[in-house]
This record gives sequence, structure tokens and C-alpha cells, in this order.
Amino acid sequence: MAGPSSGLSQLIAAAVAPYRTAGSFAWHFARGKLRYDPIFSAILERGLLPPQGRILDLGCGQGLLAAWLLAAQSCHTTGEWPAGWPPPPHPVSIHGIELMPREIWRARKALAGRAEFVQGDIAQCDFSTTDVAVIFDVLHYLGFKVQEQVLRRVRTALEPQGRLLLRIGDAAGGWRFALSYWMDLAVVAARGHCLRRLYCRPLARWIELLESLGFIVQTLPMNQGVPFANVLLVGRLKPRHQ
Repeated sequence: MAGPSSGLSQLIAAAVAPYRTAGSFAWHFARGKLRYDPIFSAILERGLLPPQGRILDLGCGQGLLAAWLLAAQSCHTTGEWPAGWPPPPHPVSIHGIELMPREIWRARKALAGRAEFVQGDIAQCDFSTTDVAVIFDVLHYLGFKVQEQVLRRVRTALEPQGRLLLRIGDAAGGWRFALSYWMDLAVVAARGHCLRRLYCRPLARWIELLESLGFIVQTLPMNQGVPFANVLLVGRLKPRHQ
């Protein structure tokens, strides 16, 4: 895969830099994830976030989305910005919720005072009112009924013009899905967790679920440069009169 452009390289470097204070693992993980995971570039290149608003990042990990958006503002201001990309968003606030205490520690260590990170279980904790809810590669760890409960609470938390960014693995994605499924289980096991299965759905079932909750759904493939069956679902709330 070709390397990133100059503007993108500067953006990645700026987003990764704060993680030096959080340790070697956090820095290397951030560098690899932001460089090779296409979701981060897509968010900015496609203008998937509103110019302003509150962002709720569910399953935020070590806060990479927050680091990415904060770095984007800085790079755009200094002119170190990928050619052809629209101006980045300027969120009013970024609120991350993450189950693992160690990840929260890393997020706070790197981005203290610039975003809010709370340790909690998204299957149980309350969601604040928000303009955008982001859930990347998280729901497949939760049972099917719990997935629906989380999405219903997201729907309630969103403002009338709000949107949901949900990345899933398409269970109808053949060998690409199988590869990501077993790799995911292996990573979970390596971290010392006992998880015997993942709760995945075919893309059509995800769309059906979101539409039943009142979302108009757009699908964007998210497997550029990676051998996985990942899809980003962009859900916008239907106008109340529909």
C-alpha cells in the first residue's frame, strides 16, 4: 500500500504525538492504527461529521478519535492539510466511554483537558445528549439484545438532526469476515479475556435494525488496504414528520 501524502503524514504525526506521554505501547498502537485503518481518513475526507457539535464516542479505547479530530484542527490552522479535503470539524465537546480502565488511563494521559473520558460499560451507563454518536468495532462484543438496547438508547440521546457512525463487520462477507472474526477472538484472548464468540450480523440485518429505529442509512465500505469485511454505516435520523 502506498504511503500517505505529505499533509496526511503531518496529520498522523500530530495525532500520535500526545501518546508519547502514555507509554511505548500507546504510541505505537496509535501510530499503526491511524496510519493503516481507513476509517480515520474517511471521516475527514468525506466530511462525515458536522462542522460543530457534541461527539459521543462509545467504546473509545485510548481516545484515538479525539486525538485525530484535535490534531486535524491544529494541522488545518497551520496549513498542513491534505489537498482536496474539506475543513475539519470543530466539535463543541468530545466525550468518550470505555470499559477498560487501562485504555482510559492512556486516553487521559495523552489528552487530559482536551476531551472527556469516562470508564464505564456502554451496555449499562447513561448517554448524554449528543449530536453525533460513534461506535467503531464494538457492538459485536455484546449480545444481540444488548446491541439493540444500546442503539435504542443512542437513538434517544441524539438530537433531532443527529447522526450515528457505526462500523461493523459484515457477517455475509465471506473469507474476509472469517479472517477478521478469528483475528478479533485471538486479540481478545491475548488480552486475557474469555470470549467464546462474537455477535455479528450480515450487513442487511444491521441496516434493517437501524431503519427500524428511525435512521436513514448510508453504507460505505471500510476495507481499503485491509483484508476485512468492514462497513461504515452512517445513520441520519428521519425527520419527525416522516
